[in-house]
Amino acid sequence: MSSPEDITRLKQLKESEALQAAWDEWIETRQLLEETSPLLDDPDPTMRSLASDEYSSLTNTLTTTVESTFPSLLVPASTTSHLSALMELKSGVGGSESSLFLAELVRMYQRLANVNRWKAEVVGQNDNEGGGTKDAILEIKGLGAYDALRWESGVHRVQRVPATESSGRVHTSTVAIVVLPLVEETDAHNEELFKMDDIKLEVMRARGAGGQHVNKTESAVRLTHIPTGITVSMQDERSQHQNRRRAFQVLRSRLMDQKITREIAERRAARTNLVRAADRSEKIRTYNFAQERVTDHRIGLTLMNLTSVLEGDGLQDFLDALRRDHYESVMEDMLESA
Repeated sequence: MSSPEDITRLKQLKESEALQAAWDEWIETRQLLEETSPLLDDPDPTMRSLASDEYSSLTNTLTTTVESTFPSLLVPASTTSHLSALMELKSGVGGSESSLFLAELVRMYQRLANVNRWKAEVVGQNDNEGGGTKDAILEIKGLGAYDALRWESGVHRVQRVPATESSGRVHTSTVAIVVLPLVEETDAHNEELFKMDDIKLEVMRARGAGGQHVNKTESAVRLTHIPTGITVSMQDERSQHQNRRRAFQVLRSRLMDQKITREIAERRAARTNLVRAADRSEKIRTYNFAQERVTDHRIGLTLMNLTSVLEGDGLQDFLDALRRDHYESVMEDMLESA
């Protein structure tokens, strides 16, 4: 029977195989590049052209290996890669324009989920009578959803001329987003995120727009986690049982989010984008409709494709860039602490 030390060594060897393969490819590509370099001065124009194309291709391969492959293999494996995501969106400054933008962001994340073959479902929503959405909770299930979407936590700002603005003046509105790890009930048993003795459970009648009661039964649920003061209210489902299940799901996600943030701080990763993104008051991205421009302020990336971003495809470019930036930050921390 293998000892724990043997199992650990076997796991380390398995994890190092991909890094060894990447290193071997790097050495082979460097050698081919050195062999190709003299051919750039070949007297035969055809040979020079072929050598130039080959040199360019090999250079691109080396660049990709350095900028993407090595960082992704050297960074420790994510402990949250299996988790889905729970997104909480709340309208901020801007009144009705903020609510309209929030509804567009919900559609944007639903389209992104479709691109990545995740399952997206709105599990909580409060709409404005005049249109738009005051707040929403979006559940996105799929492998890697949380790791990809956690960078979306923060303040999203929109700059555009509202339909009701007769003078053509540009208005600025905001939507605050919090991305939480989606913790299923079966996962929570192992995490021990809370004790039932610490939960205050209240039931009440669900209310509709304007505070009107929409049913005569007490189907709405409010949970309070006494140690942290976290409160979760849910009334969108039809039965008290369904609202209770949803409320506990949101509570678990918020507690898991606190746990992950605390562990990151304990690992001295305060310089990484994950911790910066945990500051939910931070303006992270601006969507400028007049100029068809989207800017992510954390990494200084601007893309002139607002329509594509709102359709979900362009948003993936931002998520990929943020992931690369995270890898680079982790690598810097590893080198500094070595």
